[in-house]
Amino acid sequence: MKKILIIDDENRTQELIAKMIDSFGMDIQTIPEGENVQSGIAAIEKYNPDIVFLDIQMPDGTGFDVLASIPNKNFEVVFITAHEEFAIKAIKFSALDYLLKPVDLSELKAATQKAIDAIDDKEDHSQFEALQSNIQPNEKRRLVLKTQESVHVVELDQIIRCEADRNYTSFFLVDNKKILVSKTLKEYETLLSGHNFLRVQQSHLVNLNFIDRYDKKNGGAVVMKDGSEVPLSPAKREVFFKRLENL
Repeated sequence: MKKILIIDDENRTQELIAKMIDSFGMDIQTIPEGENVQSGIAAIEKYNPDIVFLDIQMPDGTGFDVLASIPNKNFEVVFITAHEEFAIKAIKFSALDYLLKPVDLSELKAATQKAIDAIDDKEDHSQFEALQSNIQPNEKRRLVLKTQESVHVVELDQIIRCEADRNYTSFFLVDNKKILVSKTLKEYETLLSGHNFLRVQQSHLVNLNFIDRYDKKNGGAVVMKDGSEVPLSPAKREVFFKRLENL
């Protein structure tokens, strides 16, 4: 039986989430305990849970503080939060899961099943380490890319460009590295657009810092510093050249 610990500063939220999870009929023990950073740490140490549903905002700190205090994070984490844009972006960069309050039943069920499925693959702490960096405003962002075989932690200045392949995205990195992940380019466009990345065509997202030149031949192409060529959509020409001027 898997153990799910629910840490939240609102007892009503704790009990409601526990009841919702219990209603799924899964082989799970729910433990609604821990309402602040200190009691949350104590509850993790006491119960050794498989999954932790963790509130971000607490009276004496944050859920991130709880994680930072646990040396061996041998559990899956699903964050629970109100709409805090910076925190959610840090979580997404780190490829971790979250639920918005008020918690939706179907989203909770999906997150619970996803966490259960991931438990057996919990072999490294790279996502948590990336998160600790991503929640610091002045630190370099680290993007976690999960493939079937590995978890890659990539700094944004290693990414030359991204290319869509249906519901997959290929990342082309410095040193001729390529990583294929099962997420859409749209998801990464949303995440990276504020970090000097631009979608220049339906299937292509480029790091503007790696642009070598623009060639007018064959309808126009963006040539990257690794020699790759990316078509430039006519609809993106104006914004592309404006962004180049501001580099």
